[in-house]
Amino acid sequence: MIRNSVEFEVYGDYALFTDPLTKMGGEKLSYQIPTYQAMKGILESVYWKPTIMYIIDEIRVMNPIRMESKGIRPIDYSGGNTLANYTYLRDVRYQCRAHFVFNLNRPDMEFDRNEHKHHNILKRSIKAGGRRDIFLGARECQGYVEPCVFGEGEGFYDNYEGEIHFGTMVHGINYPDETGRNEMETRLWNPVMRNGYIEFIPPEDCLQVRKISDMQPKIFNTSNVESVHDVLAQMEEGERL
Repeated sequence: MIRNSVEFEVYGDYALFTDPLTKMGGEKLSYQIPTYQAMKGILESVYWKPTIMYIIDEIRVMNPIRMESKGIRPIDYSGGNTLANYTYLRDVRYQCRAHFVFNLNRPDMEFDRNEHKHHNILKRSIKAGGRRDIFLGARECQGYVEPCVFGEGEGFYDNYEGEIHFGTMVHGINYPDETGRNEMETRLWNPVMRNGYIEFIPPEDCLQVRKISDMQPKIFNTSNVESVHDVLAQMEEGERL
């Protein structure tokens, strides 16, 4: 068992893990499987702190991969009335195994490096269904999270013979507070599914990395925490008065 590991299941009626190549004309087409960044974002919605970084180790595709297209009227701020075609994944369910490590690129958060505290809060947050709303790639795709034992239960691809290759797709995004570089970058990789299981390579092993833009990390430190405590103390004092 990997240190600070958690196992959970996420599911929903629809998912839209958008292939960026399909967005240029206003259309959206989902990848067949979730990206590393999408699963990381789901876990960050469950429980997020700048002190830690989530590493997605593996997912298991439980339901058959099915697509459904819908005619969507996107918001047009110029006042137009356009119609776009979005292709979603339908009836998705994934098991996920992940763990967290301390973000050593954030020395300003060294005071908060309490391994057992974060692990226990994370497990409680998964059991509660997350601290924030869960979305499966897009705002309109509501998701739900609950604990599971990774590998248990029957999956659609359990006895599939051979490998399923999904070609080159986005792995995730590098942010400056995670890499130490003042740049936002995108990572690409070539996932393969074996009997429903997809093992993610760690971000640092992605060989195809492209710079998107310059970016500065947001600073968190004890002064931020103390200011929050001051506000809470003032609220409590006001209630007593």
